[in-house]
Amino acid sequence: MTYEFLQHYWCFVVSLLGALLVFLMFVQGANSCIRSLGWTEEGRRLVLNSTGRKWEFTFTTLVTFGGAFFASFPLFYSTSFGGAYWLWMIILFTFVLQAVSYEFQNKLGNFLGPKTFQTFLILNGLLGPLLLGGAVATFFEGSNFVIVKENLVDGGAFTPIISRWANASHGLDALLNPWVLVFGLAVMFLARTLGILYVMNNVDDEDIRSRGSVRLLGTAVPFLIFFVGYLVHLLLKDGYAWDPQTGIIFMEPYKYLHNLMDMWYLLIILLIGVVLVLYGIGKTIVSKDYNSGIWPAGIGTVLTVLALLLCCAWNNTAYYPSTADLQSSLTLANSCSSEFTLRTMFYVSLLVPFVLAYIVYAWWSIDKRKLTKEDIHDDHAY
Repeated sequence: MTYEFLQHYWCFVVSLLGALLVFLMFVQGANSCIRSLGWTEEGRRLVLNSTGRKWEFTFTTLVTFGGAFFASFPLFYSTSFGGAYWLWMIILFTFVLQAVSYEFQNKLGNFLGPKTFQTFLILNGLLGPLLLGGAVATFFEGSNFVIVKENLVDGGAFTPIISRWANASHGLDALLNPWVLVFGLAVMFLARTLGILYVMNNVDDEDIRSRGSVRLLGTAVPFLIFFVGYLVHLLLKDGYAWDPQTGIIFMEPYKYLHNLMDMWYLLIILLIGVVLVLYGIGKTIVSKDYNSGIWPAGIGTVLTVLALLLCCAWNNTAYYPSTADLQSSLTLANSCSSEFTLRTMFYVSLLVPFVLAYIVYAWWSIDKRKLTKEDIHDDHAY
């Protein structure tokens, strides 16, 4: 295992976690459709109890994703999470609202009323995927930061700050880039699409399933428009390349298209993922008896996002480019942990398949029986 192999390995692990996080945001997507899927109070509680069984998976994956990034690529963590903190704080705040809303919406003494907390869940369902998608888009579009590693020597022994944001917006300026918003909207509508597919599969209620089929078309079409639009933009735009010999970062025309051509296996994964997503959506819309679209669409989402994230980092690409100072852009080589740290974590990561097996078993145990109206009257129901 060379140092370069370990860098690429941990990039793969982090990207896989990011892809799983995008899939698991079907929880947020379904919550954003509470009032359109559940026409009655009973219907809304069915939707909330369906997603309420899974929201911990999403939150845990988000924390694990951040933790893996911190351990393997600490300079990215300090630059993005420390510099663009307003963007990340809003994201985390919406997730905190989600957790509080699930627990307190139907508790005794809730003077705000259930509808207030349902509104908070809708807010999380819209802003969470939108802002997370925008944050991911900065891997391709760039962010406004500066890296000065010399500060480790010259900046003082107690507070050596080597990265700083180049303006006072601290991450919110990314939303001024229209392509960041396009990608964010694509992720938001994808989350809504997956959320509808999941609820249709998980809830045994004919009214919700019939409404889901209609709402699915209204979310899938905007998702495809925004996603295809951004994908075309990505393949045609200049990308951030770096020379491993000199460490110099430069703009390369059609960089991400070249990456997919050079790494043909990522292109195959991307195409398979897109086809699976379209299959899951299309068959659910066409067939009234088919309600398992969440599985091909979910697997396709993981494959598609994984391919895109690896495309922005492998093949000598700067995965976190700087629009303020091109040479401050982060690559796998200049932002990773030491070889000893990456190697030690590699052996620890061999336990991941056992953790995944437990998650699959827990998921199966929770969902082995479809949710019905009788379940929402249980003492443990949300």
